[in-house]
Amino acid sequence: MPSEEKLREILRYLGAAGSGDMQFQQKLAALYEELRQEAPPRQRYRVFPLERTETGLVLTGSSLPPLTGQSAKTLLSESHSVVLLCCTLGAAFERKLRAASARSMELTLLLDACGSALVEEGCDALEQELKERFRGAFLTDRFSPGYGDLPLTLQPEILKALDAARRLGVTVNEQLLMNPTKSVTALIGISDRPQRARIRGCAFCALNETCIYRKGGMHCGD
Repeated sequence: MPSEEKLREILRYLGAAGSGDMQFQQKLAALYEELRQEAPPRQRYRVFPLERTETGLVLTGSSLPPLTGQSAKTLLSESHSVVLLCCTLGAAFERKLRAASARSMELTLLLDACGSALVEEGCDALEQELKERFRGAFLTDRFSPGYGDLPLTLQPEILKALDAARRLGVTVNEQLLMNPTKSVTALIGISDRPQRARIRGCAFCALNETCIYRKGGMHCGD
């Protein structure tokens, strides 16, 4: 069953400030577990050496353009390597969402919120796997295109570097939106020393002026 923290996360995605009554929480928990069984997160990652050049930060061996923004410069200031990752709920979630939309708008909204929380759980699990693999090293915050000044235009190259279309079924369209919709890409730096630089919080988010959570007096938890 999902933890209380995970239930609060789902409620944030729903735009609900309170915790809901017990019956509603039980409904969310059951739906979340059902989704976890039918559309479990699938992940893939690769590690690339990081080189500092006059044109920016280069992930050696990838086709990503040099990273020139302040977000990458700050977060990767002491990193020697970068993890590219992708996590998705895949086509199984899309099918389930379409079926729900034909039955109930409420169910569709609840399922969408549960999907958002579940793909984040998949990212967290992958991050924990990385901590186990790179024991003795230190990881930066996980950050995604569109966060801070890391451009969304990186999405196609990240997916290409991960062979995500073939291995995970994740693609990106001309508007830089990923399909399946519950998919996340991100970067994590690896360093030999503790990382003090942080890049989480509303101040760094590209949606900080239009965020529905902030308008409701909440935040997304990042």
